[in-house]
Amino acid sequence: MDSPSFRQAFSVVLLFIIFHTFTCAEEECVSTLQIVRSFNIHSKCNRTVLDEKDQVHVKGPITTLLIPLLYLLVLVVGLPANVTAMWVLLAKTKKMPSTILLINLTTADLLLILVLPFRIAYHFQGNNWIWGESFCRTTTAMFYGNMYGSILCLMLISIDRYIALVHPFGAKVFRSRKTSIYMSLAIWVIVIGAMLPLLLTQQSYTLNEPNITLCHDALPQKEQETFFFPYFASLFTLAFVIPFCVILFCYCSIIWTLMRSQERYTYAAKITALVLVVFIACFLPSNTILLIHYSESHLIVGKQDLYVPYLFSLALSTFNSFIDPFIYYYVSEDFRNKAIKLFVCCRTKNYFISTLSSRNQDSYSASKFRSVSTEMSALNGGQLQKNQCLT
Repeated sequence: MDSPSFRQAFSVVLLFIIFHTFTCAEEECVSTLQIVRSFNIHSKCNRTVLDEKDQVHVKGPITTLLIPLLYLLVLVVGLPANVTAMWVLLAKTKKMPSTILLINLTTADLLLILVLPFRIAYHFQGNNWIWGESFCRTTTAMFYGNMYGSILCLMLISIDRYIALVHPFGAKVFRSRKTSIYMSLAIWVIVIGAMLPLLLTQQSYTLNEPNITLCHDALPQKEQETFFFPYFASLFTLAFVIPFCVILFCYCSIIWTLMRSQERYTYAAKITALVLVVFIACFLPSNTILLIHYSESHLIVGKQDLYVPYLFSLALSTFNSFIDPFIYYYVSEDFRNKAIKLFVCCRTKNYFISTLSSRNQDSYSASKFRSVSTEMSALNGGQLQKNQCLT
């Protein structure tokens, strides 16, 4: 049993077993290519690895710096502009049919802007989603839902203006508060129903190399071909192409009508043309690239080359949310005056409160307080107008 020949034979058998084990393990870890939207992901030994050229897109300065900076610009400018517009529309504007539609447009723009902080953090962190699958679904649905909700609201506003300016005699029949409310409710029902597929399907995928979790940037090829491409093609047709045609017809008709009228309507015609140009510039590139990005042919040829244009076009589409207040609301002198009055009243109120606080702390005399009150009255045109500032 202890002979040298037995030990030699045992060593040979042991080496054969070890060699065979490593060979089998190596064969089991053959890399398989999993084609997903935007990227090629390799699955090997229960690990998901991103192609090196795709890692350049994920970690590059365009997706981790430029795109979030564009979103940040929309957030910084759009949030106060839309909040102010909403306040004026709700508190200081008569609830006409057009006002109701504008309130819904502002709501859609605000909801879209409120999603942006999470997208900004996602891109700044190297496209790494840290808030879980459920919130990824929610923010994705809110982003696309409010984008298409804005488009549908813009369509209704164009129809409302078309009837008012081109067919004024039919305005009494078709333009009513009840009609505007029903149409607005219909839009939100359509948007919520259209976003259910995004809420019910997986949107986040975790990679091992690089160690990140992608949100809506990696979708399995089979699901993309059988579900997501038909889904986004339907959205493209029903929520963009049809509204785009309606908006184009309405605003072209309005421009034509205004140009044929007196010369004083030239400014209104220019504003209408600007509204149309902004809509086309913001939404046409994003929806066109989005459709190509999801198409089956795009999965085979040049797939990864559209990822950066796709992200850039999505960021461009959000610019509509902070441009809307300026071309729909602040172009009106009456609206600007109401917005300015809001800031003046708030500033006066804060000044009044801080003055009273200082008076209590420093034991100001009654004569000093009367002089402060006189100064405040002068700021408000000789009258404090407390009630108007607080409403």
